[in-house]
Formats: sequence, C-alpha cells, structure tokens
Amino acid sequence: MINFILIFFYILLGLLLQRAKWFPTSIYKTLNKIVIYFCLPALALYYIPKIHWNNQLLFPIGVAWITFIFSLLFFRFLGNRYGWSKKLTGCLILTAGLGNTSFLGFPIIQALYGAEGMKTAILIDQPGTFVVLSTLGILVATLYSKGEQKNSQILKKIVFFPPFITFILACLMNVFGFNFHQWIQYFLQKIGSGVTPMALISVGLQLRFESRSQHCKFLGLGLLYKLILTPTIIYLLYVVVLNQNSKMIEVAIMESAMAPMITASILATTYGLKPRLGSMMIGFGIPISFVTLLFWYLVLHYF
Repeated sequence: MINFILIFFYILLGLLLQRAKWFPTSIYKTLNKIVIYFCLPALALYYIPKIHWNNQLLFPIGVAWITFIFSLLFFRFLGNRYGWSKKLTGCLILTAGLGNTSFLGFPIIQALYGAEGMKTAILIDQPGTFVVLSTLGILVATLYSKGEQKNSQILKKIVFFPPFITFILACLMNVFGFNFHQWIQYFLQKIGSGVTPMALISVGLQLRFESRSQHCKFLGLGLLYKLILTPTIIYLLYVVVLNQNSKMIEVAIMESAMAPMITASILATTYGLKPRLGSMMIGFGIPISFVTLLFWYLVLHYF
C-alpha cells in the first residue's frame, strides 16, 4: 500500500511544482535524462545478468512489438479510410502504440509484483518498448512527417544510446555467466531505485489537461486502443490462444495496459506530428490508466 501512496504522492508533487512560479518546471528534462542515462542502465545491469533465459521470455519481449505493429495496422487503416492527415495518423500510431513501461510501469510493477516482477518489466521495456521506439518508432515518425532521415542516422541513434549499450552489455554478462561484485550490485540497485521518485515527479511536471480541443475524438480513440484494446489483444493471444498462465504473463499484460509513453509523445512532437494531441494523450492517459490498470488487475486475479 505504501508504494501506491508514494506513486500518487510523487505525481501530485510534480503537479504542485508545475504551478509554483519559483520552480523551474523545465527541470523535468534533466530528470528524464538522469532516468534514461543512469537509472535505466543501472537497472539493466542489475537485473538482466540474473535472469535465466528460456523461450518463455519471448512473451514479455514480444508485448511492445505486437502492440506497435497492431497500432500501425489499426491507425493506418483508419487514416486511409477516413482521410486523416499523415501527421494525425503518425501521432496516434506512436502515442497509442508505445506504453509507459518504465516511468510508470516500473514503480507500479515493483509495487504489485516486487523484485521478481521487475525482471520481467525490464525485459518488456529494454528489448521491447525501447528498441521498438528506437527503430520502428523513428521510422514511423520519419515516414509520417516532412523530414527525412538516413538509415545510417537511425542506426547511429540506436547503437550509441546509453540504455541500449548497457542492455547489450547486460545480455553478454548473462550469456557468459558474469556478474558484478556485491558492492557494485548494491550501488547499481541504489541508482536504479531513483526511477520511481524522479520519473513520477517528471510525469507530474509534464501533465497537461485540455478539455476543449478539436483532437478530443482522436484522443478518445487513441486511449481506447492503448488502455483497453492493447491489453485485450495481449490477453487473448497469451492466455486464451496460447494458454499461458504465470506471473510473467500477468506482468506482461499489466505492462501492456500502461498509459502512453512520454518519450513517444516527445518523438511525435519533435517530428511535428500533432504536438497538442501527443500532449493530451499523456495528460489524460496517465490518470485514466490508474482506473483501467485496476480493472485489468482484477480481471487477472478474479476472473
């Protein structure tokens, strides 16, 4: 219970600081960089070397890939059918197709499933959400905007991104059965623990609510896909079709139900893909997701 209280406390703190005139609200950019360049790599180096690899791990890794591909097909079809602009379609593909599996996902999974659940969450986020964002996400952003980007530039962004480098290093450590000394692991764990306060305060600092906008119907459609259809697809595929039932699958479904990814919204904004709609997907998606996450948690445990 204390973990859930802390989640709301940190988000509320961010919202309050956002309204404080004396506080530099742009500091969320610094918090994001600390989380991305230090906390997430530390968590990867701490958890991934301890994971015992098997074919079951393909299920959590596949969550982000399945979600994004369905998003691409779904919104591309609707965009072509109803004559949406490329920017609108691209924005919805990105923001509805990528979940907040680290900034919100990690603290929520930590609260619900503990350290064991975090091992699965790392797999969903690193080789899943992060790699999808860095590859398919950039490709979609490029194709649906006016800008052009060479393949070499895309590859460079992936290869030299610190979380990706540490992910590869952690995988190699796992393959060769190597792990750091206990005191280094302790240090990595402490750095990684900064994800919860910094990420959630950053979320609070960035939340925006616009109740009157021409994008409202598209907002509703995007959140319907992300919060309801996405976990439904993963649930039907994993539990009903493939008959998989385990804590790992539970975590995978819960992570698939997370609110839209903040970084995906930033990517959409950077490429000029309906920035206001992208911001609204985050601003409304995060608080609404707390209700839908409770629904999915109850479904997984009582039905």
